[in-house]
Amino acid sequence: MAKRIKLLPQERGTVLFDVVFEDGSRASNRRVPMDILGGLDGDQPARDLIEQQEAEIAQKAGRSPRAIQNLMRAAKPEPKPTRD
Repeated sequence: MAKRIKLLPQERGTVLFDVVFEDGSRASNRRVPMDILGGLDGDQPARDLIEQQEAEIAQKAGRSPRAIQNLMRAAKPEPKPTRD
């Protein structure tokens, strides 16, 4: 019987972004589906999605949407230590 080789986990799901708005406020860990990222556009689809989310949030809160100054991917979290 052949030995089963354990594969590395695949990166799926979402990518986290930190957003800095023009008024100086910051929103950490805004989730963006990995499906829309990549290609020639880079992170521009993430900016568009987060702007759309911000517009929906602002509408519900009864205020004007905040403009995005800077958008950057959040650092990957440290893996949790495993027990031996």
